[in-house]
Formats: sequence, C-alpha cells, structure tokens
Amino acid sequence: PFSDPIAGCQVGYTKSGKYILNPTSNSLMNLTVAGSKDGILMVESQIAELSEDIVLDGIMFGFNELQPVIDLIERLKSQVGKATMPVVPLYEKYSELNSKINELASAEMSTALTIKQKLERQATICKLRGRIVAEIGEDKKSIIEHLFEQQLAKMMRTQVLSTHTRIDGRIPEQIRPIECEIDVIPNVHGSALFTRGETQALVITTLGTLSDVQIVDDMSGETQESFLLHYNFLPFAVGELGRIKAPGRREIGHGKLAWRALSAMLPSSDEFPYTVRVVSEITESNGSSSMATVCGASLSLMTAGVPIKSPVAGIAMGLIKTDSDYLVLSDIMGDEDHLGDMDFKVAGTDKGITALQMDIKVKSITRSILQSALSQANSGRLSILTLMKKAIAKPRNDVSKNAPRVSVINIKKDKIRDLIGAGGKTIKELCDKFCAKIDISDDGKVTIFAKNKKMIENAVAEISLICGNPNIGQIFEGTIARVADFGVIVSIGSRDGLLHISKLHLSKGQTISDLFSVGQTIKVEVIEIDSKDRIKFKLAER
Repeated sequence: PFSDPIAGCQVGYTKSGKYILNPTSNSLMNLTVAGSKDGILMVESQIAELSEDIVLDGIMFGFNELQPVIDLIERLKSQVGKATMPVVPLYEKYSELNSKINELASAEMSTALTIKQKLERQATICKLRGRIVAEIGEDKKSIIEHLFEQQLAKMMRTQVLSTHTRIDGRIPEQIRPIECEIDVIPNVHGSALFTRGETQALVITTLGTLSDVQIVDDMSGETQESFLLHYNFLPFAVGELGRIKAPGRREIGHGKLAWRALSAMLPSSDEFPYTVRVVSEITESNGSSSMATVCGASLSLMTAGVPIKSPVAGIAMGLIKTDSDYLVLSDIMGDEDHLGDMDFKVAGTDKGITALQMDIKVKSITRSILQSALSQANSGRLSILTLMKKAIAKPRNDVSKNAPRVSVINIKKDKIRDLIGAGGKTIKELCDKFCAKIDISDDGKVTIFAKNKKMIENAVAEISLICGNPNIGQIFEGTIARVADFGVIVSIGSRDGLLHISKLHLSKGQTISDLFSVGQTIKVEVIEIDSKDRIKFKLAER
C-alpha cells in the first residue's frame, strides 16, 4: 500500500545566477530535494549565504526536474504494477474502541495539552494513557496506545489551529526565552552555553595543530578536514536513563547539519592555520538541539578567537496542516515536532541561509507553505542573532591564552633536509627544546605551534638560523667572528652579517676593540637583507 512514487535530485547554483541539475562541481548551493507529483517531501542543503528567494526557487527548480522521473515510474507501474493491497486504518477497524477512548480521555487530554512544563505534561499524559489501558483492558494495550496517540495529535493540532495558541502558550511566531553565556568553562580555548526554553547546549571549542586534521577517505579520494563538529546527546537530556554508547545516526546527522551551517563561515587553513574542533554537549532538550548547537558553536568559536566571517544562528520551524488550512510554527518544541507535520531547520547569518534540513509527516507541502516557513524563519533567525551579539558580537582579536600559538614561515626546499636532520634528530631536538610541534610541507612551508608567544619567537629564530633564512626584525644570539675598524662580523648559525660602526654608540676615545672581541656572544636584530642576500644588524635592545 505505497501511496505515491517519489524521486530525488541535487541542485547547484552558480555565481552567474543559474541553477544546475545534479552538479558535478562545487557551487554556491548543494541542495538535495525529494518530492512526489503533488509537492515536496524532503530538503537538505549546504548554502553559501543565499537569500530565501534564491533558495526557494532552487527547491522548486529541483521539484520540477523530478517530474519526468515520477512520470516514468508511473508509466512503469501502469505496465507491470500490481493492485494495491487494501488496508483499513486502525481508527476505522476499531471504531468502537476509538470512540470509547475519546469518551474516557478527551477532557483530560485537552487539559494535559495546556501544561507548559515538558516533564509535567509528559507525566500527566503517561498517567492518563495508563489509566485508559487499565479501564479498557491490557489485552488491547498496543492498539489502545496507538489510537490514544492519534487522538492526542488530532486534539493538539485542532487546538493550535483554532486558537493560534500553542501548548506552552506562545503565538505561532514567538520564540522561547533565550540566554547566551560565554567563557563558562575555565582553561578551555572557547566555551558557550546557549539556552532556548527547555533546550540547552554547552559548546566547547578546541584549537589544534594542522597535523590534527581529519583524514577523509571516500569514493572520491582522500581529503583533509580542518573543521570538526561533534554532537553528543545523552539520555539525561530528556529525563531518561539509558546506556552511554557511541553516537548513533541521529547524533551524527545533527552534528553534520550544524557542521554544514557553520563550515562556510570558517577561515581557510592559510588564513588560520589551526585545526578547529567543536563539541556540543546537549544538557537539556525540548526541541531543536541541533539548532541550539549552531548558535552555541558560533558563540564558542568567537570566544576562542576563531575569525569566523559572521555568526550563525539556527531555528526549527513546524507545521500544522489540514486539507483547508495550515499554520507555521517558529522554534518548535518536542511535542510540536512529534505531533505536528513538519520539522524544518533553517540556519544562516544576517545575510543569508547557510544550511537547511526538512522532513515532513504529510504527503507533501507546497511552495506557499515553504515560502511562509522561510520568511518566518528569517525573522526568527535575525532576532536570535541580535540576542547572541549581546553576549559577543564578533570574534576576539586573538586566540585564547590557553590555546597553542602558531607561526608560519617559508624556507627554501633545499633546506628542508637540514631542518629535519639525520633520522629526524634536528627537528626532534627543536620540538623538545621549545615544547613545540613543527609541521613541514613539501613546498617549504613550516608551521610552528608552541605554548606561548616567546616560545614561538625563539623557535622561529632557531629554525631561521638552521635554514639560513633570517627575516627583518628577528633577534638572534650571535657569536662575533671578526672585529674590524668598520664594524663587527657576527655569525648566526650558518650565516654571517655586519654590525656596522654607525649602529654602535661609542664614547669619545673608544674603539670597537674596546667593546667587542672574537668569540663574544651578543644579541643582534636583523635590519636589512640586501639584493645580494647580505645581512646587516643592529644591537638588539636588552
């Protein structure tokens, strides 16, 4: 008894404003659409800050492109399809039992659906369901519970549609109270606590080295990912007991949705040479913990000093639909997701959408419903961003004092061997000496991570010595190789440079030999490297 054939496709969008069916290369929109002949069933996407109108037209473009496939399936069905098996809905098959449940439970069910607090409401409904089962008969328990759930959903939907008042007393467009806190955990690189109603996410950002990247090996080949986002949802978040085990499909999917929403806002590895890991711990949940993760992650990244392009917020939209009417709900809670018709998650910045995910429980939805949902989501997202910006409006100017420091220098390719040393001896000694992590790429780019700024400066100076590649402004501890009338020749590693007499402050009657001698150690600063690669120094300030 399959209802209607469905089909799916991917939609891309070019910079020139053209939609592409099943794109083979990267585009501004990576949109997956599934639908039937009558309407859209599912949407999932990663988007580069595009407007609601562009995204909506992209969804409808995909929906229209599905129709030839659906027609093909219909033609195949007409030739070889079998007759649909007759199925009688349970409420018709057990009409008397359904009426009995309605008679015994409707009044209390209606009252229970006005209890605002989630656990209290769930306990009241559970108690009522148990009493109805006991009164009618345990032998029909599974059928009674199924019919009870159907009636509960029907009553909730009827009440919301007729009164425009939701279970917790909100109007359709209203968002639950929001609280944003930052730096809630000491000694981490970045942290934030995002609370929306009875949903709360504790989000932590950790900065690692480029060698901490995730290696992704899939059908398209091996790639590296420097932005990781993990989402954890333990049973206590919904007031339950359960085994604590590895993340399941739901947790992985929610984490990936949040990753899609944020990844376009992250700087490239060249701009910010760190591996960034975000972990969202859901401490309480009553609807849309994935969108709370997006909001909390934005706050956490900014507190860690990650230079994201714009903060991102997310909101989950719901739907109550009948044959003749519909109502879009902003910031749905758990019961509105469970008993309603749609869970439509929209994330983005104040400029546009960055990610979408939608699934529905009705046969399809139309363009007008999607347009209403996207418009309402835009207003909600902007109001959430306003509240987030009160906690922190933009990334901090520097990474956390607890985060490793990083510096990138370039050396000549023929000096890579000198830096590594025989059997890796030189680079191991450098790592131990400066408590650093040093990554060398084949093109001569050297990335140094250390605990603090001083360690970084010292490590950079020594690497420059080894590779004979000093930079202007660097300070070195050198050894005097020669003293002459015109100045002092100072050796720094494998290179020599001139400390000219004009850079020395000699007292009347003093000579250079009075102040300096061969073999003496002095601190010098590089002030010039001429076209012939000759180095000039001045005395470094002590």
